[in-house]
Amino acid sequence: MRRVVVIGAGAAGTMAAIFAATAGAETVLLERTSDGGRKILISGGGRCNVLPSELDVSRYVTDSSPNTLRKIVRSWPLAEQIAFFEREVGLPLVEETESRKLFPASHKARDVRDGLLALARRRGATILTETNVTDVSRNGTGWSVACTGAPAVEADAVIIATGGLSVPMTGSDGTGLRLLERLGHTIHTTYAALTPLVASSSPFVSLSGVSLPVTLTATSRARTATATGGFLFTHIGYSGPSVLDVSHVIVRSRAERDDPPARVTVRWTPLGEEEWSERLKPRGTRTVMGALRAELPDRLAAALISAASVSPDRVLSELQRDERLRLVEMLVRGPLPWTSDEGYKKAEVTGGGVSLAEIDPRTMESRRCPGLYLCGEVLDAFGPIGGYNFLWAWATGRAAGLGAVRS
Repeated sequence: MRRVVVIGAGAAGTMAAIFAATAGAETVLLERTSDGGRKILISGGGRCNVLPSELDVSRYVTDSSPNTLRKIVRSWPLAEQIAFFEREVGLPLVEETESRKLFPASHKARDVRDGLLALARRRGATILTETNVTDVSRNGTGWSVACTGAPAVEADAVIIATGGLSVPMTGSDGTGLRLLERLGHTIHTTYAALTPLVASSSPFVSLSGVSLPVTLTATSRARTATATGGFLFTHIGYSGPSVLDVSHVIVRSRAERDDPPARVTVRWTPLGEEEWSERLKPRGTRTVMGALRAELPDRLAAALISAASVSPDRVLSELQRDERLRLVEMLVRGPLPWTSDEGYKKAEVTGGGVSLAEIDPRTMESRRCPGLYLCGEVLDAFGPIGGYNFLWAWATGRAAGLGAVRS
């Protein structure tokens, strides 16, 4: 019987173990923590956004070939993934229609983590926790996995699913990336992705707790990103799905020391220039503040009016043309000042990783090290908030598990 060792009992690793064991391999899943799947537990505010209800592959970000990424994502169609969770894991999913996200019907992330681990055990996988892998090396035609304080584990194939560098409190410390670099793989520069932004000096410092849906656009010398979704003023800056989805542009701009640095602009409401120009036309004794508070939270409306250097009490009929233009610009393309980001500590995922050119997209086998398979966050790809990164973990984990047995 072929022996497969999977390193990392997170989303991708547990899925790899399930499919390797199901395909008939003697499967051993090694996990450094005492339980595994800790990112699953904290995802979605403890509810776990298992999958998106709709998929747009173009929203993934990679420095590798987008075509290779598409092949990987499409290797396990969304409908089949949904069916797997509901039928195989026994986890009914429900849609949050406004956000187009799928959650377990129980709204408990623990049910997702525990359900996957239980399925891996039912299919025959052995799970060894508190096992710290220190090295992976060739051993004749197979592999040897060195562990702290324990004998090496021998295998015909090894699957590395150790995650990246994000949320280190869950056990992600970059071990897998270091092992893969040591084995000769090309690692595209890693960076914190889907992380909140910091604004130490901003006209919005008093707005902590205010939230609303917005459209953000982040533009740097080399890249741009636009996202529509929830936005939250925090005590140190900004968060929410829209912020996280464009944050990689700011993170990379900082790392590359862009001059000028990345710029972020906000459309604070769904209204465009024409609609706002119409709403700012004279209407009886209506004031500027009255016009804005009809569409925005009061505190934010006051802050935007101040930033546009307009009096909130100015009656619309007395508004000067240049004042109207400044207000419209602020409302439709207002600058969002930032100073830094919250980095890996708060990042949902790691950007960068092993070049997709160095894996077979059908099996996830390394082109540099036959018999070695890669899946999940160690690879150079990530998606937006909304289940995309779990979808990537599930798809690459499944492909690696099957590939390790069938190759």
